[in-house]
Amino acid sequence: MELKKRKRFENISTFLKVVFAFIISKVISKKTNRKIVLIGGNLGEKYEDNASVFHSYLVENYKEKLDIYWMYDPATTYVRKLKIPNAVKLGTFKNYLLFFSADHTIHGHSLSFDIAPSIDKYIFLNRKTTMTHISHGIEGFKKILIQDEDIPLLSRCNYFNCVSKYEKDIKLKEWGIPEEKLLVTGMARFDNYEHNSPATRVQNILIMFTWREWLFDLSEDEFLNSDYFKRTVEVLSDNHLLNLFENRQVKVKVVLHPFMKKFEQHFTKMHTSTANIKFYSFDEISIGKEIDEADMLLTDYSSIAWDFLYMNKPIIFFTFDQKEYLKMRGSYINLDTDLFGYKASSTEDVKKYMDLILIDGQSSNSYFKEGTRFLDYFDQKSCERLATQLFK
Repeated sequence: MELKKRKRFENISTFLKVVFAFIISKVISKKTNRKIVLIGGNLGEKYEDNASVFHSYLVENYKEKLDIYWMYDPATTYVRKLKIPNAVKLGTFKNYLLFFSADHTIHGHSLSFDIAPSIDKYIFLNRKTTMTHISHGIEGFKKILIQDEDIPLLSRCNYFNCVSKYEKDIKLKEWGIPEEKLLVTGMARFDNYEHNSPATRVQNILIMFTWREWLFDLSEDEFLNSDYFKRTVEVLSDNHLLNLFENRQVKVKVVLHPFMKKFEQHFTKMHTSTANIKFYSFDEISIGKEIDEADMLLTDYSSIAWDFLYMNKPIIFFTFDQKEYLKMRGSYINLDTDLFGYKASSTEDVKKYMDLILIDGQSSNSYFKEGTRFLDYFDQKSCERLATQLFK
């Protein structure tokens, strides 16, 4: 998954589809009183994260009351493989007609990427639909970057889902979202996890670093000389860690962030002296499944850390570029005092904490009690609460 580029003449084609869809939506009337709900996430490229979990919940519990549609990228094949019902191709005339006819839209990343392409230019035409941003993760580690096209979409959104009062405060005070638009219901994908479920012994490690927008435009040589790449190579080729993984029969999965696809080949061709480490692109696996099956996490500032806190699994935060990260992006959470895992500033620190986890047997999260500071619900009813709020 990566940010999509528009094709030649696509603007004209989109304009014609939008105009005709808008006109026809005003002419035709619904045959039933059933509400139309459109859901999308991950730019339509994967059935993943909160949007997909909430969609599955609605299909299972609300299909007799609602007409539920999933928006997807026509270049993908997952809809057919997963047999997702009522799936609609993004960018088609039907997509825009449903958009103007819908009672609700629910998106995980962006309305114009998940629900209706380029709709930011025409959002003023839709005054009817209730629009909800379900978010693809919990806010905290990254300050929001608001692009020009985001402004009309954010102001048009009716509701923003929040995992807790902690996250609500961020969206209220930092984003400037009116309080009446903020729904504290929990995070949908937590419904698929068992709360407080550490492994008796860590055998599966997930490594996932987040993206940095200032690396996007680097040349290959510049990227290979970046701290991001060098520190990743340093950790994954360290002899002590390689021997530790092999001796303890630990399997390590390195999942590359989708926005790093441009440089993916430099990671996947990396050779290590052990077969215990394997690299995966975001497109190859289900992140939710990997989070659930992993016994611990090594990350920098990825929001999936909250999932591991929820399940009481160990986390090592590798904050090798913290100074640059805070300067270039910023964080709502204090990276020096409020991390809910082991803070490693160097590869030596990573080795020290990995020894503690794998050799000393610290298979639970020592900071688990901090969970109630950031999370409000632990009952696997987040989807139920959100649906009740939206469809009551």
